[in-house]
Amino acid sequence: MPKVEKWEKKIAWIVSGVLGIAIVVTACLTLWDKPSFDEYMLLAIIVTIFPAAVLDYVDYRWKRSINEHLPDLFRSVVQAQQTGMTLPQALEEASKRSYGPLTAELKKMVNQMSWGLSFERALQSLGKRVNTVLVGRTIPLIAEASRTGGRIERIFDPMGRFVETTLVLDKERQTQTRPYVAIVYVAFFVFLFTVVLLFRTFFSQTVDFPLMGFAMLTPEATRRIFFHMSIIQAFFGGLVAGKMGEGTVSAGLKHCVILLTCGYLTLKFLA
Repeated sequence: MPKVEKWEKKIAWIVSGVLGIAIVVTACLTLWDKPSFDEYMLLAIIVTIFPAAVLDYVDYRWKRSINEHLPDLFRSVVQAQQTGMTLPQALEEASKRSYGPLTAELKKMVNQMSWGLSFERALQSLGKRVNTVLVGRTIPLIAEASRTGGRIERIFDPMGRFVETTLVLDKERQTQTRPYVAIVYVAFFVFLFTVVLLFRTFFSQTVDFPLMGFAMLTPEATRRIFFHMSIIQAFFGGLVAGKMGEGTVSAGLKHCVILLTCGYLTLKFLA
C-alpha cells in the first residue's frame, strides 16, 4: 500500500467537494421537482465521500503495515547491537532488510544522516512522516536511549514486546467490535427488506385511498420518503460502524459508500 500524504487527502476533499457541489447545482437547475432529483443528490454524496474513503482506507492499511513490522525492526536492532554496532549503524543495517513500507522510511532516515543531520533529528523526522500512535510512543524512548548511552538493546527488547502486545490487544478489540459493525449492516438490510416488502404487498394497492378525510400518499411520494430515510440511515450508520470498528469516524466513510450504494440499488430495482 502506498503512503497517503495529508495534502493528498486535502486535494481529494477539495476536488470531490467541488464535483459534488457541481452535481447539486446542476440538479437544482434542471431536475427540480423531478423523481431523478433525489438520485442526483445521492450521486453528489457518493462522489464527495468516495475519494476520501479510498484514501483513508489506503492510509489505514499503510499505517497498520508500519506498526506490524516494528517488532521485527526492534529485533534486528537488538541483534545488530549485540555484534557491537552503534544505534545509528544498527538502523542503517536494518534499512537494508525488508520491513514493508517501513523500509523506505528507514532509508530516508539513513540518507538524512548521511547529509549531516543528527541522529535525533532524523529520528524525529521519521516519526513525523510515519505519524502512527505506536511510532509516536517509541520514538521518544529511542531518542532518550541514544542520549543516555549504555546497553541500548535492553530497551529495544521490552519495547518490541510492548509493541507486539499492543498489536495483539488491538486485534482483539477489532474482533470484539466486529459483531457491532455487523449489527449496523444487518439493521440496514432489515430496513431495506421491510421497505421492499411493504411496497410489494401494501403501498402498491393503496393509490389515492381516502382515510379519515385525508388522501394517503401516493406510492411515488412514499418511495421518495423511504429513499430519504435510507440515505440518512446509511450515512450515519456507516460513520458509527467506522467509529466502533476502527476507532475513527473517517474510517466509516467506506461503510457509508457501501450502504448508500446497496440502499439505492435495492430501492431502485426491487421496491
